Amino acid sequence: MTPRTVLLLGTLDTKGQEYAFVRDCIQARGQRTLLVDIGVLGDPTVSPDVTADDVARAGGSDLAALRSRGDRGHAVDTMQRGACALLPAWYAAGRFDGVLGLGGGGGTTMVAAAMRTLPVGVPKVMVSTMASGNTAPYVDVKDVTLMYSVVDIAGLNPLSRRILANAAGAICGMVEQASPANHTDGPTRQLVAATMFGVTTPCVTAVRTALEAASYDVTVFHATGSGGRAMEGLIDDGYFAGVMDVTTTEWCDEVVGGVLTAGPTRLSAAGRRGIPQVVSVGALDMVNFGGIETVPQQFRNRNLYRHNATVTLMRTTPDECVEIGRRIAAQLNTATGPTALVLPLQGVSAIDAPGQPFHDPEADAALFDSLRRHLDGRVRVSEVEAHINEPAFAAALVDTFEGLNLRLRS
Repeated sequence: MTPRTVLLLGTLDTKGQEYAFVRDCIQARGQRTLLVDIGVLGDPTVSPDVTADDVARAGGSDLAALRSRGDRGHAVDTMQRGACALLPAWYAAGRFDGVLGLGGGGGTTMVAAAMRTLPVGVPKVMVSTMASGNTAPYVDVKDVTLMYSVVDIAGLNPLSRRILANAAGAICGMVEQASPANHTDGPTRQLVAATMFGVTTPCVTAVRTALEAASYDVTVFHATGSGGRAMEGLIDDGYFAGVMDVTTTEWCDEVVGGVLTAGPTRLSAAGRRGIPQVVSVGALDMVNFGGIETVPQQFRNRNLYRHNATVTLMRTTPDECVEIGRRIAAQLNTATGPTALVLPLQGVSAIDAPGQPFHDPEADAALFDSLRRHLDGRVRVSEVEAHINEPAFAAALVDTFEGLNLRLRS
């Protein structure tokens, strides 16, 4: 197998010994390395392939200026900016196949930020003292693999050598597996993104089954905030030929203040890319909070549903549904490609049905009316006299998607 190249990114002034160790481990396995220095406090203790001054210039400064200023925060920001500019360009040019980093708080922040500029699927391993706490700031919605260092990354000892050697073995295995020689994909099929919640699972499962039978591959995202953001990012990266956005519930949390918001740009990527998108209103009856004790005081008298010990749902009101509909319509109106909205007139989730705790025809009607009122004529609107989880509604979604895809092809 042709040797692969692992980029080693880190502060070689404080962790040069450890980086030299993992470099030697990787090279002993027959792989190449590219050692990049992002340290600013002092001179590197091991010779890099790319100097800290090179990275600083890519970040808009130079090493001497950063050192003379004596502002550690500014220096970290500059080196992070430089690494974030260099890594995607180098990867596009074929200079490396995967990234390994070692760090404490500051190093993990810089290295993980640079890793997140790379496409999903590029091997990324971060050995960190921070990997046993809240890892969301480091991983976000990219496939960064975190390995807890157990001990501080401060010198070599029998325990740290074992952990670092394991990390070297992990990144080598990843880049070897990522080699084109190991990919034996079958015939190319169009890839479609879809969104799902537990309360829309029957619908999305039926849609996925039908699309796969029609020679699409379907990737399902859990609409938990990070899931929606991950999907939007991958759409922007060009992974998908179309989107089946059944479950737009993250807009409830964005508008009302729940914990699973995907941010104000949700529902924008497919429109920017001009790819076919079929959108529905799955789970727009609920705002998400943690355990019942975490529900904000101003919501304690609302219609609350204990989904489980760690998830409490709150029914959206008619007024909130009006605003949610307005926001969704505003996003869809910016779409540059074929776009359709399909409405299930008999309920938007498993618990929005007669006899269920969130059944509220008035709120659903407010949502539907707001969408109709605010959408412009370019967005096709279909209405189905069915509940979202009924087979007839799933069939309508699939038929609508096939129609949009035919329009794009023609």
